[in-house]
Amino acid sequence: MMTKKLFQHSIIMVVLVLILACFLPAKSAANFKIVATITMDIFGGCYGLAYDSGTDEVFVTNVDFDCVTVISDRTYKVMAHIPVGHLPYGIAYDPGSGELFVANHGANSVSVISDATRSVVATIPVESQPSAVAYDSAKGEIFVANYDSNSVSVIAHNNYTVVASIPVGEKPCSLAYDSGRGEVFVGHAGCNQVLVISDSTQSVVANITVENQPLSLAYDLVMGEIFVANHGSNTVSVISDSTNAVVATITVGVKPIAVTCDSENGRVFVANYISNTLSVISERCNTVIETISIENQPQGLCYDSGKEEVFVTYSESRRVSVVSVPSSNSASPTADPSFTDPTSSPSIPEIPMWAVISLVAIGNVIFVTVLIRLSSRLSKRLFCPLY
Repeated sequence: MMTKKLFQHSIIMVVLVLILACFLPAKSAANFKIVATITMDIFGGCYGLAYDSGTDEVFVTNVDFDCVTVISDRTYKVMAHIPVGHLPYGIAYDPGSGELFVANHGANSVSVISDATRSVVATIPVESQPSAVAYDSAKGEIFVANYDSNSVSVIAHNNYTVVASIPVGEKPCSLAYDSGRGEVFVGHAGCNQVLVISDSTQSVVANITVENQPLSLAYDLVMGEIFVANHGSNTVSVISDSTNAVVATITVGVKPIAVTCDSENGRVFVANYISNTLSVISERCNTVIETISIENQPQGLCYDSGKEEVFVTYSESRRVSVVSVPSSNSASPTADPSFTDPTSSPSIPEIPMWAVISLVAIGNVIFVTVLIRLSSRLSKRLFCPLY
């Protein structure tokens, strides 16, 4: 009698849990989604991105048309195309002067753009095939990774002249400035090394072994860490700037190619070139907490802290995706009403984790109840054949 009542109560509990789960909201990560797609009026490979907090605009380098495209983060409209040198790759923003620095890979130069006039105000010769650029706000210097010269050029911002050339490893292709310690981190396409340059001595002070092809770096001020996208290993290395050592290695999608940080909310975003996904990493636990489907062959990323959005460019495409990544304290994202997400699929109701655990527990109770009843009947048949 007792087992029969227990069984009936368990069935009622299962029904109640399922009803409650249907009325509860989905988890907050479901707000991570594409809210707009910007189609630019010129085709091309858009590799480098930088968010300009002074004008609320995103600057995108276009290697096929030798220009930088300016996009408004308010209207998602193209505002201007700025001609620069041949094959512009990397780009960095200086909030103090409102200037952007563009590495012209095919012209062996760096273009300086004023965000006020949207025009080039200086062109600085550097060494062979500059690929990445970083701005050192403490010293007022621009660091440039020269891919073919295996060097990093240092440019004085006050007079736009090269003041040093620092030998580094094979094929330097990525840079990140560590404002906490006044150091610049250099990633290399030709080896599995990240070098550390002191901006006070303009010399290499550390050599850190990571995994294969560290193509992109991003610095997190709050955690004092550098995140490294290892293109050939499908991982992200986490380097502590206090010890210059790898403290974690995180598996992401296939061929990670770009990385950017949201220091305020403790998140890192990684573009996976072959997986066609955006991995979201929690800095506090160094794990992937969300994977967002995007379009084919993502190439570049930047984080827009003003709107909590990630801008994504693609290899040989004229499209730019805007991914809303609101923090837990933010309001729900507002999508462009005319926008239809090409990667979306029919929504499936999500069941909260507590409901799943409850269902498993109740299922175990039902299983044990049924097992007791079956064993009771079986024992009666075995020992009391006439029953």
